[in-house]
Amino acid sequence: LNRTMFISSQTSEPCFRDFTLLLPAVAVGNVGQLAVDLIVSTLNMSRVGHIHTDCLIPMSGNNPYATCKDDAEELHTPAEVYTAAELKLAVLQIRAPIIQTKSKKFRQLLVSWIKSSGFSRTVVLSSSHAYQRDDQQLQGNPLRYLVTPSLLKVSADALKELGWKEMERVPAFPGLPDANAEPRLLIPGGGISKGLYTDSCAEDLPLAVLLLFCSEGDNIPDAFALVNHLNDWLHLLDTHGQQATKWKIPASWNLLFGSGIPPALF
Repeated sequence: LNRTMFISSQTSEPCFRDFTLLLPAVAVGNVGQLAVDLIVSTLNMSRVGHIHTDCLIPMSGNNPYATCKDDAEELHTPAEVYTAAELKLAVLQIRAPIIQTKSKKFRQLLVSWIKSSGFSRTVVLSSSHAYQRDDQQLQGNPLRYLVTPSLLKVSADALKELGWKEMERVPAFPGLPDANAEPRLLIPGGGISKGLYTDSCAEDLPLAVLLLFCSEGDNIPDAFALVNHLNDWLHLLDTHGQQATKWKIPASWNLLFGSGIPPALF
C-alpha cells in the first residue's frame, strides 16, 4: 500500500525518520494550505516526491513556488512532499479538494504513510467556521489546538508555556440540559481535521491539529496568523532579533483573486 502511495522524485527514497510533518486540512478559507505555502516558500524547501492517490480531484499546474523563468514551467500535482533536511522538517502540500466519498480512505492512507515513514510528530494546519462557534469559543484568541495523548507526553510543557487554548468540546444538544450527553468535538468546515485526529488517537500517533476560526474571504491574514503561532512552537524561523526573517509570499499568490480586470471591458 505505502510503497505505491509515496513516489520519490529522487533516485533514492528520502528518509523521514524523526522528521516533523506539516500538512494542511483542506478546510474553510484554505488557511492551512496558504500557511503551508508560506513555509515552503520561506524555507526554500525542496520537493522530494508526491503522493499518488485517487482520493483527490486530479489536477496539475505550474510551479507554485517559481523563483525564476527556468523553474516556472515544472509540472506540479495535487499532493506533494517537500523537505528542509537541516530542520528535520517535511511538508505535504495538498492543492486539491478531497473527493467526499473517499475522505475516510484518504485519512487511512495518510495514517499508514505517517506510521511507516517514522515521523516524530505530525501537525495538521486547519481552520473552522467562525460563525458556528459555541458561546465559550467566542472569547479570546481565535487559535485552538488538539493534541493526541502520545504527543502530549512529549509536548505538554511546551504547549503549557505557549498558553494556547485547547479546542473546546461542545454540548451534543446546545441549550438542552442533558446530564448524560457527552460534550462532542466538532470542527465545522474543518475537512479531515477531526477524522485525522480521532484516527491518530486510536492509532497512538503523535499528532496535533492547529486551527483558526475564520470566514471565507481574504484569508491571507489568517494564514500569517497561523504560521506565526506555529513558529512560536516549532521555531522554524527567527522572526525576532537582528537577523529576523520575514515570511516570503510565493509567486502563485499573485493570482490568488484571479487576474486583474481585463481592460477590454471598458
